[in-house]
Amino acid sequence: MTVKVTKKVQAIVETELRKGTTKSRIAHILGITYEEVLIVIKKVKDSIRPDVGDRIHFTFRGQQMYGVIHKLLSNSAVVVIDWGASTTVMKDICEDRTIVNFKDIIEFLPNDAKTD
Repeated sequence: MTVKVTKKVQAIVETELRKGTTKSRIAHILGITYEEVLIVIKKVKDSIRPDVGDRIHFTFRGQQMYGVIHKLLSNSAVVVIDWGASTTVMKDICEDRTIVNFKDIIEFLPNDAKTD
């Protein structure tokens, strides 16, 4: 049986992965076998893995921040913060670059996006 990764399935898997849910629990939630969930998780992870240069919206210590990915690490990225769009409250405690876990990325933005 081939599992189709619909937008709904992708959203569920992304949410559960961010929560740290086990693969077997995700399989139970989706009603599929463990072997099938491994394939689904791989497809979802491949589709959401960011690239260098991607503009992102993320949270850092509960604050809404924006920036551009400068370097990828295994489960996180070095991000150059866009202070014009980010919460300026964080400027006193953050450098111009920070490490952002992939789970803290809220959305990927077009590189030319204007944020309010």
